[in-house]
Amino acid sequence: MRNTAAHTYRAVHWLTTRLQDGLDEAKRQPDRGDISTTTVIIWVAAVTGAVLIAGTIAVVISKYNGKLSGL
Repeated sequence: MRNTAAHTYRAVHWLTTRLQDGLDEAKRQPDRGDISTTTVIIWVAAVTGAVLIAGTIAVVISKYNGKLSGL
C-alpha cells in the first residue's frame, strides 16, 4: 500500500505542478493567439453547409442518374 500511496502522491504533485506552470504562463502571456469561439462556430457551420450541399447533389444525381444518361 505504501508504494501505491507514493505513486499517487507523485502523480498528484506532478499534475498540480503542471497546472500551476500553465497558469503562470497564461498570466505572463495572456494573448496566446488561441482560436476564438466565434471562429470555431463559423468553421463548423461552413463544413456542415458543404457536407449538406454535397449530400444533396449526391442524392439528386443518384435519383435521376438513369434519366440524365440519355441527354
